[in-house]
Amino acid sequence: MYQYSDFDAAYVAERNRQFRAQVERRIDGSLTEDEFRPLRLMNGLYLQLHAYMLRVAIPYGTLNSGQMRQLAMIADKFDKGYGHFTTRQNIQYNWPKLPDVPDILDALADVQMHAIQTSGNTIRNVTADHFAGAAADEVADPRPVAELIRQWSTDHPEFQFLPRKFKVAVAGGKIDRAVTRAHDVGIRIVERDGQIGYEIIVGGGLGRTPMIGKTIHDFLPEADLLPYLEAIVSVWNLLGRRDNKYKARIKITVHENGLDEIKRLVDDRFALIRPQFSGVDQALLAEIKAQFQPPAFRNAPEDAFAAAYDADPLFRSWADTNLAEHRAPGYAIVQISIKKHGDTPGDATSEQMRVMADLAERYGHDELRISHEQNVILPHVHKSDLPAIYAALRDVDLHTANIGLVSDIIACPGMDYCALATARSIPIAQQIAVRFDELKLEHEIGDLKIKISGCINACGHHHVGHIGILGLDRAGVENYQITLGGDATDDAKIGERAGPGFSYTEIVPAIERLVKAYLDHRTSKDETFAQAYTRLGAAPFKAALYPEKEARANAA
Repeated sequence: MYQYSDFDAAYVAERNRQFRAQVERRIDGSLTEDEFRPLRLMNGLYLQLHAYMLRVAIPYGTLNSGQMRQLAMIADKFDKGYGHFTTRQNIQYNWPKLPDVPDILDALADVQMHAIQTSGNTIRNVTADHFAGAAADEVADPRPVAELIRQWSTDHPEFQFLPRKFKVAVAGGKIDRAVTRAHDVGIRIVERDGQIGYEIIVGGGLGRTPMIGKTIHDFLPEADLLPYLEAIVSVWNLLGRRDNKYKARIKITVHENGLDEIKRLVDDRFALIRPQFSGVDQALLAEIKAQFQPPAFRNAPEDAFAAAYDADPLFRSWADTNLAEHRAPGYAIVQISIKKHGDTPGDATSEQMRVMADLAERYGHDELRISHEQNVILPHVHKSDLPAIYAALRDVDLHTANIGLVSDIIACPGMDYCALATARSIPIAQQIAVRFDELKLEHEIGDLKIKISGCINACGHHHVGHIGILGLDRAGVENYQITLGGDATDDAKIGERAGPGFSYTEIVPAIERLVKAYLDHRTSKDETFAQAYTRLGAAPFKAALYPEKEARANAA
């Protein structure tokens, strides 16, 4: 993984020094809250419902054991003993005290981490496929590209005051695990005639106007990536709406001007600025790639895995659900669920963080990933070590076998923490998980993505859930809308609103009726919810959601 240069370390230290002085001025009253706000946002510090919240960058979701242990230390010393992993592969601390934030940032710098550009109208933390460097279907590791973009975008003088925030995702596999079509810019690494290039997707995004991104270039040569990306952001920076923040994202700019016109403007800008790069970016990319070499995989017998798989049904269930295929023989990708039934999705205690760090150091070539699905990944684990890993995870309640199942829910913090939220997300996610655990139906149901957002900003990605839940305020009462048929993968699409919303007490029974309708209508156990919805359309699912309406229609 990438190691800071002397320049990186000095840059972060100077940013922290500046912010420490700004915090001191806020505390002594020299700065008002209005004056302090843009300064704190540049350093990932929000003022939420109950306290400050610090969002720490985990670039492209990659961590080592020392960094994870430092996150645990910060949780214990400066927060309430836990952290929250987000859909942008970051971690948030919900309870830091303002005087402590400079010390937290210095502690992060000690392990080559920071909170720069995790907020504000700038290019945010670059996300990537959480199986990067390990996936069997990988064309190329996306992390060097993501690191190149991180370095280029950090404090880029032209892009610090954009019309709105700007999000970039990079995927390197034949399967899209980075939701690239729901980003302002998505980058897919592709191969054509033995050459590596990029499919560039522009204008995606969720929120109050959800849109699926469109391909603006189907095969951009590798050497052209950075100038082309700069051309895209430059064009949007000039065209983007600043008169209305709800229309300021690039998806609206693409929609209002048309993809062909945006492509023309981008091509013109690209032709102008491309010579200015003079190959410097490619030399830097080569240096970065050298730091992302695969680990020295070992060749060892798999007998311990086979014996545990045959002898222990709980281990077998976990292995069947939480492991993914690795590119190296004898290895597996371990997905650690941070979604124990009834717990807050994405929350990990300091003890759990330390155990995951220990496992990565001992068994996982000292690498961890954070997924946009709010889980933690050990990307490189030899199968002979899986029984020991499972036993260690079981000791700290991290052994839940539910990856990709009903209870593996993406949920934003909602009204429990967020000042923008209009409804609670966390309790709904907890209740759904507990209910389907009681019914013992999760494995029978199979692959089903439920995503929950507590407001229209869609931080829970509800638009692209097979079942999406959006919490809204209706005259002071929480109301939950359901969308159906969304998809976050290669065939990305926005879910369709099913109909009227449900109250807080009605939403979990509604989801239960919906899922049971799927079980009744599927052709076989192999037909997933998404496949059944595509085959049948919305009608049978709406009938299950609104039985009174169906009864009235039948009576008429």
